[in-house]
Amino acid sequence: MAITKRLKRINELAAKSREEGLTPAEKAEQKQLRADYIESFKANFRQQLETTQLFNKKGQEITPQKVQKIQRERGWRDD
Repeated sequence: MAITKRLKRINELAAKSREEGLTPAEKAEQKQLRADYIESFKANFRQQLETTQLFNKKGQEITPQKVQKIQRERGWRDD
């Protein structure tokens, strides 16, 4: 399920939960959708952090060594 569809369904279930309550099956679906969404968010955020390079005001790279190592391992750096 695409992230936007997943998020829409999470919101639908949250609204229904506030208005009339959820069945046990819907509660289980909501729990699974939330877990999937959080995992997807974490993976996307990690990817963003691992591809980011940091520079100081003098133009010198200050990307942490750990991140540089990951970038080299993935072929995103030539140095």
